[in-house]
Amino acid sequence: MKLLDLYCGIGGASVGYARAGFEVHGVDLKHGKRYPFMYNRADVLDVLRDENFIDQFDVIHASPPCQTHSITKHLRNAQGKLTSKLDLIPQTREALIASGKPYIIENVPGSPLIDPVQLCGSSFGLKVRRHRLFESNMPIKVLHVITNYKVGL
Repeated sequence: MKLLDLYCGIGGASVGYARAGFEVHGVDLKHGKRYPFMYNRADVLDVLRDENFIDQFDVIHASPPCQTHSITKHLRNAQGKLTSKLDLIPQTREALIASGKPYIIENVPGSPLIDPVQLCGSSFGLKVRRHRLFESNMPIKVLHVITNYKVGL
């Protein structure tokens, strides 16, 4: 199955999807040199309007920028690194729905996702306790994963 990873960054989610057996293709405005799979440097919203391109994929994953909803936005502002007021979640969701494809939107707690499921990286054996929300137009079944991961002190 072919998965389109929108706002792919350097490919953290893409690697997980590839390990699960997907053929992954990423789209982002930056990071292309370090992205480990097929890649298009483009505006995601423009790509979502290209029906011929979207038709190549079985499922779409999107991780719109999270800075607007992140709990660290106040720290970034205090450091003079003003966070963007841009929230691409509504436009991205609208375009994903219009595509008719199965989709997943991933973002930080506090983001305006609809009926999301929350997962943590440590649930998958990763050495990171980072929670993320997932919205989808498909049912998401959360399995409790037991790992051998131990927290070092």
